[in-house]
Amino acid sequence: MLSKETLERYRRMTPGQRLKLSLQAIDENESALLYGRKDVVDRRFQLLDRENQFRVRNILQGLSEEKSK
Repeated sequence: MLSKETLERYRRMTPGQRLKLSLQAIDENESALLYGRKDVVDRRFQLLDRENQFRVRNILQGLSEEKSK
C-alpha cells in the first residue's frame, strides 16, 4: 500500500508526468517480467491478467453501485 504522501504526490502530477513514470517503470522491470522458461513467463502473465480482470470488475461494480444511488 502506498503512503498518503506518495498518493498525494501522484495526485498532483499531470497525466504526462504519470505516464512518464509508468514508462520508466516498464523500462526498468520488463526484463525481469520476461525472464525464465516459457511456461513460467506464461503463468506470470496469466496471473497478471487475472489480477487485472479482478480490478476491472471491482471498478465496474463500484461505478454501477454509484449510478444506482
